[in-house]
Amino acid sequence: MNQSKKILFVHPLGENWIPGEQNVARVVNIMAPLGLLSLAAWLDTYGHQTKIHDCYAFPGDDDKIYSYLREERPDFIGFSTTTSSFLDGIRLATKAKEILPSVQVVFGGVHISAVRDQLLGDFPVIDFGVVGEGEEVLRELIESNGVGLRNIAGLIFREQDNVVFNGFRKELIDMDTLPFPAYEKLQDFPGSYCLPIFSYPKAPNTTVITSRGCPYTCSYCDRSVFQRTYRYNSPEYMMKYLTYLQQRFNIKHVNIYDDTFTLHRQRVMEFCELKIRSGLKMTFNCAARTEQLDGSMLEALKKAGCWMISIGIETGDPDLLKKHRSYISNKEMDNPLENIRKTVHLIKKSGIRVKGLFMLGLPGETERSIETSMAYVFSLPLDEFNLSKLTPFPGAPMYGDIHNHGTFDENWGIMNAANFTFIPTGFTKELLEERHLEFYRRYFSRPKVLLNYATMIWKSPDSWRRFWKDLPTFLSFTRKNRKK
Repeated sequence: MNQSKKILFVHPLGENWIPGEQNVARVVNIMAPLGLLSLAAWLDTYGHQTKIHDCYAFPGDDDKIYSYLREERPDFIGFSTTTSSFLDGIRLATKAKEILPSVQVVFGGVHISAVRDQLLGDFPVIDFGVVGEGEEVLRELIESNGVGLRNIAGLIFREQDNVVFNGFRKELIDMDTLPFPAYEKLQDFPGSYCLPIFSYPKAPNTTVITSRGCPYTCSYCDRSVFQRTYRYNSPEYMMKYLTYLQQRFNIKHVNIYDDTFTLHRQRVMEFCELKIRSGLKMTFNCAARTEQLDGSMLEALKKAGCWMISIGIETGDPDLLKKHRSYISNKEMDNPLENIRKTVHLIKKSGIRVKGLFMLGLPGETERSIETSMAYVFSLPLDEFNLSKLTPFPGAPMYGDIHNHGTFDENWGIMNAANFTFIPTGFTKELLEERHLEFYRRYFSRPKVLLNYATMIWKSPDSWRRFWKDLPTFLSFTRKNRKK
């Protein structure tokens, strides 16, 4: 057996919000870093020693990282970063090398999977990059002792003065062979982690992932990690997973964070049947595309405990939708906005809450398309609504020619869907901010929306507890935005 190695995993903080403002995002949602939890669990099964520090859940605790480096002297320190958290990872990695020069720095996650070789060329502190699915790449790396690195698919490394990328892995992991993510390695789990406010009925709760990849190629989605592959856990594995979470951590609700949970119909129906028969008292949320849903699936999901479904609608303008949203079949493209409307009503009829996900600032956006989107959103019986700010991530299809459609400030630190880094032709940043705020104000000022949140007093009492606890933060954020 290979010699046991010590690996410290770090989830950097990054900005993840609007510079200069209190991070409201952290107040309403702190998600467990599932990628790192899966890596840690996988390496543990091979006899290695892993530890995780989550800077997002515990900002300002960087000294714990430095103390671990001094006291335990790990062989590797691994960072999983998004685009917006990448530079914070570089800051921590630089300090780590100062404290423990022998530690090997590994970066993985969506940003390095998208930008790849360039990052090792531009940031010498990175010793290795892991592209795509990380479990086996990382295991082979830490067990290689620096020998035969060219044989590790998915690895980026330096060979003399050259940066080498070995290409993408062709053999991917059978999802059912994965151990459950190592939630127990998180400080104060599940107490310090929470789902978005008003998006669950009971606490404690957490997030799970039961599939990897997505076959769609929407212009705004970064598919760098899993490409267009799609793999999933079996219904039997899913039930064991949820049962484990309840027995080990008393979890009462999970958010299934799959890109598109309902893509494989048979899996969903079998999972629902197993969950109903099991009697497991746990509710769940999931994400779906409306063309994958129908009455019988919704009935099964409701009986199995589905509490809310998130629908990626993106825009209410038909021309923008046709340009940016990907479809697998021509049938899906047949009047998609009307199909979405019908399905939203069908979800509501089934007794499941529905959340609409939209974005503002797509290439080709106009004042008219914004007004069209507003009218469409306000006509839907949504329970929850989210309007993100379009961000052209390096791995998204639109990234290659984004400069042809407006101005783009590629400032990684604020590329987080909370800032307008891309301004479509015909707009200014100030105007986009005004329209974004107006969209939210008009949505939340409607009486039926306010009444819906009032019902959360008994539907999600923990959300109201959190709301009142953090009311000063929300009011401060609201007052700042009113002045803009």
